[in-house]
Amino acid sequence: MKKTVVLYPGLAVSHFVPMVQLADALLEAGYAVTVALIDPSLNGDIAFAAVVDRTSSSKPSVVFHKLLRIQDPPPVVLDDDFIVRYFDLVGRYHHHLRDLLASMPPGSVQALIVDMMSIHALDATRELGIPVYTFFPSNASALAVSVHASSARAEGQPISFEELGDAPLDIHGVPPVPASHLLAEMRRDPGSEAYRATMNMMRRIQEAKGILVNTFVPLEAGAVKALGDPRRFPTMPPLYCVGPLVVAGKGGEAAEEHECLAWLDEQPERSVVFLCFGGTGSGSHSEEQLKEIAVGLERSGHRFLWVVRAPPHDDPERPPFDPRADPDLDAILPEGFLERTNGRGLVVKLWAPQVDVLHHRATGAFVTHCGWNSVLEGITAGVPMICWPLYAEQKMNKVFMVEYGVGVEMVGWQQGLVKAEEVETKVRFVMESEDGDKLRAKVMAHKQAAAMAWKHGGSSRAAFGEFLLHAGQ
Repeated sequence: MKKTVVLYPGLAVSHFVPMVQLADALLEAGYAVTVALIDPSLNGDIAFAAVVDRTSSSKPSVVFHKLLRIQDPPPVVLDDDFIVRYFDLVGRYHHHLRDLLASMPPGSVQALIVDMMSIHALDATRELGIPVYTFFPSNASALAVSVHASSARAEGQPISFEELGDAPLDIHGVPPVPASHLLAEMRRDPGSEAYRATMNMMRRIQEAKGILVNTFVPLEAGAVKALGDPRRFPTMPPLYCVGPLVVAGKGGEAAEEHECLAWLDEQPERSVVFLCFGGTGSGSHSEEQLKEIAVGLERSGHRFLWVVRAPPHDDPERPPFDPRADPDLDAILPEGFLERTNGRGLVVKLWAPQVDVLHHRATGAFVTHCGWNSVLEGITAGVPMICWPLYAEQKMNKVFMVEYGVGVEMVGWQQGLVKAEEVETKVRFVMESEDGDKLRAKVMAHKQAAAMAWKHGGSSRAAFGEFLLHAGQ
């Protein structure tokens, strides 16, 4: 009987996709793999459900098991109480996860790997005696900062990180991170439910038997070393850096048929700036910001491929904002912009096959929201990045990207509006200057290190082997 590893991913593309990439390595090592899923269509997230369907179809050797739906699920919307509602929703599924594990042949489950935001499943599964590991979909530096922040408050005397403003957090092995760059939930009132829930999550992920992190050691050697030092992080379990866990290019028919790839085929090598701000509506910019981007791109004189979503609004006389709705480009972009840049630029609505675009020979720079999946995709493609963080841990990632030498910051985001002048300047910096060439060379070095990480003798393959050995003890 084959040993089975059960994966329990989170309810977001950025958490689901990298974790499920582990399935291929587990199958290669001779394990059976079961992915326990909360129904991805539960909250009407059609895009996420489509990703799950495509992924399950592409991995016929993996068992994808949808847990029984709960009655009256709480709505999960991106507001100040998002994380509280999310934990409420996921928590109602823990007993279904336990039932699945209990139904499997005794002794057959070698390990359970749970997404960091599902860590409270520990309570429901502990009695089964199955080793539980945490999957951290971001980087080791963000893990170090977040764990440090969760343990930095004295008992009965919570720290208000919001009051610290831009004061840097001095954490061994990690570049100084301004307190203002922490997760929004960590900067809330220490008495708020969201603050307590987030801090508790960061403490509890250390109760797992180990933590698998989507990074590779050569990229973050300092942070990895610090996290493994019990003097610095006394409650940290073994850390397994098993990244980069990214999807390969040529992502199916949707990618093959996308108009932007044919357009890229006609452009010179490394001549196109690619702008894309994530796979959800959270990456939507205001109409004012979209106009500033357009003016900056036009003035730069460089070719560009830009993914645009409809800007949010609170006008009661207009239909409710829907991030999945087609944007009216003529209405939201400067008058005549599309005509003046026709041929030199291409604006696409809502989505582009990002991995395929980044690996295309014509792509020369990537303006990104600094989501960790996107960062790894940029690194593995060898494309220098312009950092424009928007939400979640992206502000921290921006700090690390600049420190690692893979990106340059678009600083205007800190004032709430990136001006056209900065868009033009940063595009020219990466595409034209000697410093831009140095940035490209640094990214290419990290690309080579990433390519080696999963090869025989590579750091991530070795870490994965250590994880399997540890799970079998």
